[in-house]
Amino acid sequence: MKTGRFITIEGGEGAGKTTLIDGLAKRISKLGRSVLITREPGGIPIAEDIRGVILDAGNTNMDARTEALLYAAARRQHLVEKVIPALNKGEIVICDRFIDSSLAYQGYARGIGMDAIWEINRFAVEETMPDLTLWMDVRPETGLARINKASSREINRLDLEGLVFHQKVQDGYRILQQRYPERIIRIDAEQPSELVLEQVFMELDQRFKGFFATDVKL
Repeated sequence: MKTGRFITIEGGEGAGKTTLIDGLAKRISKLGRSVLITREPGGIPIAEDIRGVILDAGNTNMDARTEALLYAAARRQHLVEKVIPALNKGEIVICDRFIDSSLAYQGYARGIGMDAIWEINRFAVEETMPDLTLWMDVRPETGLARINKASSREINRLDLEGLVFHQKVQDGYRILQQRYPERIIRIDAEQPSELVLEQVFMELDQRFKGFFATDVKL
């Protein structure tokens, strides 16, 4: 039985998801709560292997539907092997990307259609959906500039896409936020990272009354 909380962090390339997740993990841990940080695609060996195929910069001829199916396969294994057991133990699971990435990237930006991608992923996730999704909204130009400055970051296949593709991704997330406003909260990711963290923690405290505390500082 699920007693934990499932929180997903979404956004385009260079949105600052990693920085936010690191800050959240430190802050939640100070509350004495058990927090599990994971990512998609990946998080477990099988899904990490699939991630390597998906993001390999040499796989530029990958069909869009193949890409979508690989994401769904990695998602399924990650859920049953790592996420669901943690939620059943009462842990707070923070995941870097989940189903909304597939809807925005493959469904909207690739042009497959959000409904088609949803059907693929409904089979994969069954009833497991995030309690809350934080959409880190950043202009594609800003996000890509951040990536180019981060010399330590490995360039993957999605980074090679043009600006128009990343603009479509942002549009896809905007549509999803309008479609699921009760679950998806937009965060202005162009703010300084410390302000982003404060805003996010306030949102968590409001959504999960009594589960988080806002008086714990980093």
